[in-house]
Amino acid sequence: MKEVVILLGSGSIGQAIARRVGAGKHVVLADLKIENANAAAEILENAGFKTSTVAADLSSRESILNMIEHAQKFGEIKNLINAAGVSPSQAPVATILKVDLYGTAVLLEEVGKVIAEGGSGVIISSQSGHRLGALSEDQNMQLATTPTEELLNLPFLKDIVDTLKAYQHAKRGNVLRVMYEATRWGKRGATINSISPGIIITPLAADELKGPRAEGYLKMLKASPAGRAGTPDEVGDLAEFLMSSRGRFISGADFLIDGGTTAAYWYGDLQYLKKTH
Repeated sequence: MKEVVILLGSGSIGQAIARRVGAGKHVVLADLKIENANAAAEILENAGFKTSTVAADLSSRESILNMIEHAQKFGEIKNLINAAGVSPSQAPVATILKVDLYGTAVLLEEVGKVIAEGGSGVIISSQSGHRLGALSEDQNMQLATTPTEELLNLPFLKDIVDTLKAYQHAKRGNVLRVMYEATRWGKRGATINSISPGIIITPLAADELKGPRAEGYLKMLKASPAGRAGTPDEVGDLAEFLMSSRGRFISGADFLIDGGTTAAYWYGDLQYLKKTH
């Protein structure tokens, strides 16, 4: 029996993190599309990692529990990496909230019940959560602590009609939920944090930078403090630190890794974006 790493969402960012924390462990690759998980498994197996794959739907508690059961066949679950989700251009409001908000909350809840002592997890959120204006104290509390099966019934979520606003609320909810769950994971001697990336060059992002909205994206990147997009490896390096022995005093925190884009959005050369967001 080995220590187990669960990676839900087998894209470039998730793989970058798994390569840094999965050596000597069993890596479970879970994805809505099993062919994506199998493709990632082949890459990791060829690099010396031990893997297995399972189909998993982040929006379904039953599917999450099935993934956990699969993982436990190989040993104790030591690490969780959640890089799954849908974007504002991929899905309607209801789906975004069910997958990105509710699904992540259920995942944190269920893995938190079985995470090994000394374990750790990272949730990939988004810079979009940092572009949402301040919520009320009550709204923050509700997003953080509302029982998972009641989460989608919050009145202020039912008023959302724009997919970007749905995504921003979901990602803000991820950060708040991580804070709440850190208090529970801590009772098992485990840590949990979130990472909020900006534009990271993945196959999907590379397509966007060549597509009809390329001019806007490139202008935004050029006006950011870093002047460029990020790489999956840069996110992986941050996640590795948080999940290592050096990160044991860090839990319930969110880390914005966007080259300063959010800073420029609120206070710098990207303030023009507020009119469209």
